[in-house]
Amino acid sequence: MENYIPTIGIEVHVEVKSKSKLFSNSANTYGMPTNTAVNVVDLGYPGTLPTINKEIIKQGIRAAHVLHCDITRKMHFDRKNYFYPDNPKNYQITQNRTPIGTNGYVEIETNEGKKKIYIEEIHIEEDTCKSAHRGRVSLLDFNRAGVPLIEIVTKPCISNSDEAVSYLTKLKELLFYANISDCKMEEGSMRCDANVSISKDDKLGTKTEIKNIGSIHNVGQAISKEIQRQEEMLTKGEIIKEETRRFDDKLGETVLMRVKETGNDYRYFIEPDIPYLELDEDFIKEALSTLSLLPDELREKYTSLNLTPLQIEKLIANRPLNSFFLELLNYKTNYQTAANLLLEDISSYLNKTNKTLQDTTLDCEKLIIVIKELESGAISNKNLKEILPLLMETSLDLETIKKKCQIENITDDTVIMDIIDQVLTENAESVLDYKNGHDRALKYLMGQVMKLAKGKVNPKKASDLLVEALNK
Repeated sequence: MENYIPTIGIEVHVEVKSKSKLFSNSANTYGMPTNTAVNVVDLGYPGTLPTINKEIIKQGIRAAHVLHCDITRKMHFDRKNYFYPDNPKNYQITQNRTPIGTNGYVEIETNEGKKKIYIEEIHIEEDTCKSAHRGRVSLLDFNRAGVPLIEIVTKPCISNSDEAVSYLTKLKELLFYANISDCKMEEGSMRCDANVSISKDDKLGTKTEIKNIGSIHNVGQAISKEIQRQEEMLTKGEIIKEETRRFDDKLGETVLMRVKETGNDYRYFIEPDIPYLELDEDFIKEALSTLSLLPDELREKYTSLNLTPLQIEKLIANRPLNSFFLELLNYKTNYQTAANLLLEDISSYLNKTNKTLQDTTLDCEKLIIVIKELESGAISNKNLKEILPLLMETSLDLETIKKKCQIENITDDTVIMDIIDQVLTENAESVLDYKNGHDRALKYLMGQVMKLAKGKVNPKKASDLLVEALNK
């Protein structure tokens, strides 16, 4: 097959977090009973007027900032006119000529190193209602009508499906941590369209658009399949037409929806019911003041604390645990141990009990005491598993919990050394085996130490002291 150069651009719609919709006081929520979160403004009743939700403008500023966009200081909204059953007003209010952000980028990692995926623009617009098709009948749920969206449009600068997946993964991470959207593709709060064309030179080929791809994984598959389809067509001498397609994940193929015969004429004009907006520096600073640390800033911070790359990525992937860990940084403790406890024992407990950290009584002070006790040997990892339910579910302090669980560990090095000396005296043959290089001897001797101590010593401390005694 001949070599073709793919060119890919991606458009992403994300639902914006807010209490109410973009132009009305209807609740911006998910999962409400059908057609209950809607009012006359959302439905476009005659005589109703839209009112700008200031918080959405702030969210747009935050999105522009985290995506390295230039923020438009003076802007207006536009009417995009078209008729479709899911559009009750027969027009959509959007930003055509003055998008809130332009000329941004998202930096991703590729096999060749870092690459910037350039963003043409981001703009704010209202969503349409949701349609569901049941045989020959179409049903409409107007709860989604007027829900605030931010559309993010890249330049045609993505070279392959791997870059597309990396871009969307990073974009989702940024928007989630900036608290702009929950980015749940399974709930439709992040929707993706991909434009794909191929050619043998720098001149762009005829593009096809793949609409409403349901997951980041499927975006990668859809792009790869569409590139393959176009390559096969051109190799056969066939002509590629401008089409709108969808990805059928069961077939693993892109499927034709409609052929684009002519360009859409949306007759854009300035929305007459909404005045121009001018964003001053104070308003922009106020919007950005609520931003917390973004993922790359967290990576840099956690690396300086000597967390492992795996710990860092796991923390960032779990927003509640990450928030707890950030709060922990206000205290002095062993952060590596803290990260291990959060990501292993505590995370496992939360999964088993189907709870969140907010459902428990664990706080930073309590965890810091646990870390000190582990390091001193006052409790062992085995003890921790035993006492974890009481730590997570009660307000009892650690000393009370230890007494309740009858945990009395030996922490005095002198007492531990007395036990070790007794074991070495009684097992001279195993001591000789160790000195002759037999690793099993150490495990046996360690077992004897734990047995004599009745499990009441910290295994790591006992092991360190045992090795020290053996090497004398």
